[in-house]
Amino acid sequence: MITETALPQELADYVNEWKAQKGNLIMILHAVQDHYGYVPKDICFTLSKELKVPLARIYEVLTFYNYFSLSAPGKYKISVCMGTACYLKGATEILNAVKAELKIEEGETTEDKMFRLEHVRCLGCCGLAPVVTVNGKVYGKMTKDEFMKILKEYKEKG
Repeated sequence: MITETALPQELADYVNEWKAQKGNLIMILHAVQDHYGYVPKDICFTLSKELKVPLARIYEVLTFYNYFSLSAPGKYKISVCMGTACYLKGATEILNAVKAELKIEEGETTEDKMFRLEHVRCLGCCGLAPVVTVNGKVYGKMTKDEFMKILKEYKEKG
């Protein structure tokens, strides 16, 4: 069962600042996303009560905008570029290998909260295709085997 959770003081202050303003929901949800790295379900219940907004409306916003995540991020965020250049040079093979190795799908986090996997449309590194990032660190001209070695290093680091 999900229950309300008290907002951290920083977020409570932000909610109070925006509470009476038009268009406040998306601004407040951005603050929550920035604070936690995702939007926890229990915080949604709290916001629903605080803002007098139906929970369905909050989830409507959260699921419409790609910026928001409803699951906790992993320690390492892996982003596989699926832009045209990366796609044509084998990004799908890398993505599928990572999914198989970590036993998660895109948009999911491993049970141990170590890895989150995402695909992105373009990282702007087309000359380095295919590209994968881990917490923003760019790995270019990747092959499936090369990235599996890199992934192993991150697993060992913990």
